[in-house]
Amino acid sequence: MEKQLSLPRLRPEMTSGVLCAWLKAEGETVRAGEPVYEIETDKVVNQIEATEGGVLKKLLREEGDEVAAGEAVAILETE
Repeated sequence: MEKQLSLPRLRPEMTSGVLCAWLKAEGETVRAGEPVYEIETDKVVNQIEATEGGVLKKLLREEGDEVAAGEAVAILETE
């Protein structure tokens, strides 16, 4: 089953962040709790972890893109 990985709202006032780096590539297996990408907000970089395991099927955004909170950044094929 496909599931979208979305940019979480890390603080109530957060509206967006910049996707700094992908830590996993398309086709790689991801376990729940494993960091998938890094996001920069207000000059702080946070690693965003997968909420469940699966295979990273498709990256929807590129490094350097500004992403709105709640917006999908990747598709995960869940186990």
